[in-house]
Amino acid sequence: MTTTDDLTNIDPEHFSAPSSRALFNTTPSAHRPRILLLYGSLRERSFSRLVVEEAARLLEAMGAEPRIFDPRGLPLADAEEDSHPKVQELRELAEWSEGMAWCSPERHGAMTGTMKTQIDWIPLSIGGMRPTQGETLAVMQVCGGSQSFNAVNQLRVLGRWMRMVTIPNQSSVPKAFTEFDDNDRMMPSPYYNRIVDVMEELVKFTLLIRDRSDYLTDRYSERVESAEEVSTRVNQRSM
Repeated sequence: MTTTDDLTNIDPEHFSAPSSRALFNTTPSAHRPRILLLYGSLRERSFSRLVVEEAARLLEAMGAEPRIFDPRGLPLADAEEDSHPKVQELRELAEWSEGMAWCSPERHGAMTGTMKTQIDWIPLSIGGMRPTQGETLAVMQVCGGSQSFNAVNQLRVLGRWMRMVTIPNQSSVPKAFTEFDDNDRMMPSPYYNRIVDVMEELVKFTLLIRDRSDYLTDRYSERVESAEEVSTRVNQRSM
């Protein structure tokens, strides 16, 4: 059996083997799972917003506490100081949340600039800490034409970069303009059922992970650095 004596590059003081006892040695939180929902269009009848509103209703019925961020008035990333009221609102919601759901239209084969701007304003680090790491994430998209997965694939990359736990399931709604009635409610369909599946899975993963995120994101490489070294490295001047 390999021991730390056989691992000459390891600092034994900071090496720790993962264990079920440590993973499940937590008291479950009593409050409702906190879910932040972001959508990626400013149109008056935004189908990504309508999907998010349907998702919020489902989350509420599943016992979660959903909050939707309105991106109207949010400046382009770096166009204003981060003291801007809409930036502060978004960042406070990101810190409040334990999970997120992102829904973007697909435009020119990619997520929209509105979607990316919101994500760009959520900081990767604050004083050496990454506010989104360990949070859960569900990704969805709406399409103007046939079903595609370009936007959700890009959103998954961003979620991984932000050290979020992106759930396996996802939603892509083709010809979204045909899926809503005159009251802007989504009609029964397999696409609606998939959104139910995604929100159900998001709540389950959030309940599983939220009380264990500190343990799950505790890393050897960061334990061997001092807090000051981590802060200096992570908060280098933006490119």
